[in-house]
Amino acid sequence: MTDRYLVGLIGTNIMKSLSPALHEDAMAAAGAHGFYHLMDLSIMKRELGAVVGSLFTVGFSGVNVTHPYKEAVLEHLHEVSPQAREIGAVNTVVVGSDGKTTGYNTDRIGFKRGFEEVLGENAAKGQSALLLGAGGAGKAVAWAMVDLGIRHLYIFDKDTGRAASLAADINQISATDICRAVADPTDVAGQVAGIVNATPIGMMGYPGMAIDAALIAPSHWVADIVYTPLMTELISTARRKGCVTVTGAGMCVHQAAEAFRLFTGITPDAQRMTRLFNDLVVKRDAKLLADNA
Repeated sequence: MTDRYLVGLIGTNIMKSLSPALHEDAMAAAGAHGFYHLMDLSIMKRELGAVVGSLFTVGFSGVNVTHPYKEAVLEHLHEVSPQAREIGAVNTVVVGSDGKTTGYNTDRIGFKRGFEEVLGENAAKGQSALLLGAGGAGKAVAWAMVDLGIRHLYIFDKDTGRAASLAADINQISATDICRAVADPTDVAGQVAGIVNATPIGMMGYPGMAIDAALIAPSHWVADIVYTPLMTELISTARRKGCVTVTGAGMCVHQAAEAFRLFTGITPDAQRMTRLFNDLVVKRDAKLLADNA
């Protein structure tokens, strides 16, 4: 096993990502050496397939993949893990010593662990929830909700066909009738225990909320996968209404920890990662506020 790693992140609008600091610190803590390289394809003006195809030649051990490439990357990989194939999205690619690329999904376990840290492992069990977004991240979160024991999951996406397809896939694979696509969040918001945002809305560059604030009630728990900024408009609005909230912090840290393990074979200290994340996000978000003042 090597003690030197070149890893990175492929996506767009990623230059404020905290992933480099999290992974490089985990390497240092493990006595390894490495560099985490950000590859924003909108800046690089490169095609996804060309970048993935060059990873082995350049010397990468692996890469994370984020919006908007979690689904598109599947066709450019040699292999995809059964769970990532089930989800239909990849956020972690490992490059083997033979040059083969294998796709995994660590978002599913990342969201589950982050949710459990805040609300407990039984908070969603037997409950109903509304999921906003059926893209690459939404697919992983939907499966995480199934893992958490959700009884009914209503899925909304502006692309109604995508929401219907995700609901049908989960019901078929799980041999249940857990999921249903909805054309309008208004139809079910009053019936659910919780609301999850798995869209990029709320992220830096994508302002706003994916749901009308009037639909959020104090009785809801509200989760957001966005962590740039950590205090999204959705989370701020929910907290003002008295909701219990789950920010994108836990998912970010735990998916990173699992990805690091896949890249290196080393299980990182997740508590150390969490402490570093908290320190970094305070400084980063303070700078974002100052820059936008």
